[in-house]
Amino acid sequence: MKQVITIFLYIFLFHQAVGQDVGSVEGQVDVPNSSTVFASVQVVGTDFGTMTTENGTYELHDIPEGNITLKVSLMGFQTVQKTVAVTAGSTTQVNFQLKEDKLNLHEVVISATRYELDRKEAPVVVNVLNPKLFNATQSVALSEGLNYQPGVRVETNCQNCGFTQVRLNGLEGAYSQILINSRAVFSSLNSVYGLDQIPTNIIERVEVVRGGGSALYGSNAIGGTINIITKEPVENTWQIGSNFSLIDGTTPDNSLNFNGSLTSEDLSTGVTFHGMYRQRGSYDANGDGFTEITRLENNTFGMKAFLKPNDRSKVSLDFSAIKEYRRGGDHLDLPPHFTDITEELTHNTIIGGLTYDLYSKDSKNHFSTYISGQKTIRDSYYGGLGGGRTAADSSLAANAYGKTHDLSMVAGSQFSRSFAHDDVVIFGAEYQLSDVEDEISGYQRLIDQSVHTLGFYGQYEWRPNDRLTALAGGRFDHTVVDGHYGLSSIVRNVDVSTGVFSPRVNILYDIREDLQFRIGYARGFRAPQAFNEDLHISSVGGEPTFVILSDELKTELSDAYTTSLNLSNSIGDLQFSFLAEGFYTQLKRPFTTVSTGATLPNGSILEEVRNGSGAVVRGGNVELNLSPSPKVTVQAGGTLQRSTYHDPQVLFEPEMENENEPTVTTEEFLRSPNAHGYLSTNLILTDKLNFDLTGSYTGSMIVPHVVSESGFMELVDSQQFFDANIKLAYHFDLIKGFHMELSGGVQNLLNSYQKDFDTGALRDSNYIYGPARPRTFFFGVKIGDFH
Repeated sequence: MKQVITIFLYIFLFHQAVGQDVGSVEGQVDVPNSSTVFASVQVVGTDFGTMTTENGTYELHDIPEGNITLKVSLMGFQTVQKTVAVTAGSTTQVNFQLKEDKLNLHEVVISATRYELDRKEAPVVVNVLNPKLFNATQSVALSEGLNYQPGVRVETNCQNCGFTQVRLNGLEGAYSQILINSRAVFSSLNSVYGLDQIPTNIIERVEVVRGGGSALYGSNAIGGTINIITKEPVENTWQIGSNFSLIDGTTPDNSLNFNGSLTSEDLSTGVTFHGMYRQRGSYDANGDGFTEITRLENNTFGMKAFLKPNDRSKVSLDFSAIKEYRRGGDHLDLPPHFTDITEELTHNTIIGGLTYDLYSKDSKNHFSTYISGQKTIRDSYYGGLGGGRTAADSSLAANAYGKTHDLSMVAGSQFSRSFAHDDVVIFGAEYQLSDVEDEISGYQRLIDQSVHTLGFYGQYEWRPNDRLTALAGGRFDHTVVDGHYGLSSIVRNVDVSTGVFSPRVNILYDIREDLQFRIGYARGFRAPQAFNEDLHISSVGGEPTFVILSDELKTELSDAYTTSLNLSNSIGDLQFSFLAEGFYTQLKRPFTTVSTGATLPNGSILEEVRNGSGAVVRGGNVELNLSPSPKVTVQAGGTLQRSTYHDPQVLFEPEMENENEPTVTTEEFLRSPNAHGYLSTNLILTDKLNFDLTGSYTGSMIVPHVVSESGFMELVDSQQFFDANIKLAYHFDLIKGFHMELSGGVQNLLNSYQKDFDTGALRDSNYIYGPARPRTFFFGVKIGDFH
């Protein structure tokens, strides 16, 4: 009995001793201009951590005695660390006052590694566009605000339909992978008009990864990845906004949007919803009766919700429905087949996704499974009469009506595990489907294509010490393309089954605490298939121009190399960041479009996609971000680059009967300026009044201009442009939970706009470049519970 008592006393005294070696930490985290705080509080180098309550209080218990470093982070604010002494058996009080992260230096991103981490710790450079920038530029749709990052440029490619595409590091739109909530459901058809269809009021942020750092997302990410993250429900809030614009002082562009979110008190459930209605009139820049900016109507509604069955699992659901109508050409009040030239399109699109996340008790293991999809039905008209209006002409013009069914889907699972010293390993599998049927029966034109891709990927992030991070991984994609392409008497079939391994290696080294060096390599590929340009139809000489794939088209490969230096620091209220980045991308068998000079019996002009001999894209990006005080923020960046083919690339190849028209070649990429950049300045003039000055610069570039019915073209050196915008906004705090903001300003203040548009029914509708609109006056109002 004495032995039992002795053992019991020993155990009791042992636990008492252990208990005396631990203490507690508690305190308050305050942030400016917000009464709601859900910040993360971590003990650096340990598994101890917690989230603050809604009021900003936190508690940490059973912390070992001694000196510890506490790290507090909250999206939109600078991360703060404090070293404190924990005394056994007592509670240490530690309070924090967070400052706004005006430059987003510590924003959490996911696109670099397929899991969340501080962007400053990412081995790949990730740039972030946020709602503040969209608000400063008065961007209604995503296409209007993407220019404000280095290496990124949005261009308009058609006078009749307003087709836009985004270029990364000098490469055209088909080289960029656009993701929605990290899922590749933005199809080739969506890429034609989709940038105009996504309203900015639904966007939480846009993450941009340039170059091959996005290899884990699969094919078509050679130029980089643009990841559109929609808003999450984090608090109860609502907002209604309206914008009224006059393009060139005459053409109205009106929009109405709303946002709202609801969350439970314990944050176990939440939903956010959004909507937009936009109506834009058509604009004729040169008075010839034909549009340069299309008539547009857009209706969007969507939601995003989550459910947390317990502390370690989460179910997320997102859904959006988009209906868009656009029309360009002449006589917009007449049925399309009674006009000279018309491009009319109605898109009905549904996008949705479901994700299940599961975490282990210690949060070191994370399993995720997901399925997302997109379905678009497009009714189209591409045609006209080329100047005639007889009954026979109208009957022939009726052949130009078409129908498109487009489906894309992605499903997969991913597992990640964190180890000591913050090492992380991930691996996963993903199935992607893209199925499109695009038919204009009157022209005997058909694209019937399905692309199935099964991908497997893995990656290891190694951090041997506090300065070095090495990332190595790769993805193997088995892609099957089954395509039938018909145009009048020309029929092409693609039956490709190919496997491509895309490795990536990235290294981040902290030379000093404020100076980072990055270097990386990645492989990329594009399988033979129809891309966005092939699904868009332009008109030349009053006739439609169609693109068809070559019989011998082969997979395009790339090798991308990047390196960068990033200097960033925070001293008191001063925040500073400077990035210098170099890139070099080799393309093997690049896809190029050649005008064959052939005119088919139905009057349409034939272009063909062929493999080029090889190409190189190289250059550099610079970015300067400066916030000397909470009232001033300046962001500027620029790109110098050169995109060239190894051998002169054929752009126009005359048929025998057109011997007087020479072959047209180029050694440089078309529509790829050697210099472009941006500027964004925000001044808080008073507590209520804000001033924004923004602008984008586009240097001279080579633009093709078709000048004959056969498709013969001349190459034009375009002028340079600077598209500057100014905006004033005044904020009213009417009552608690109800605010109002009035704003007004001018887009393209200097009216830097193309002066040499083609005119009339026989124009080359693709001969368009420069800013998307001339000088535009705008006025905006929004009300709601916002900051």
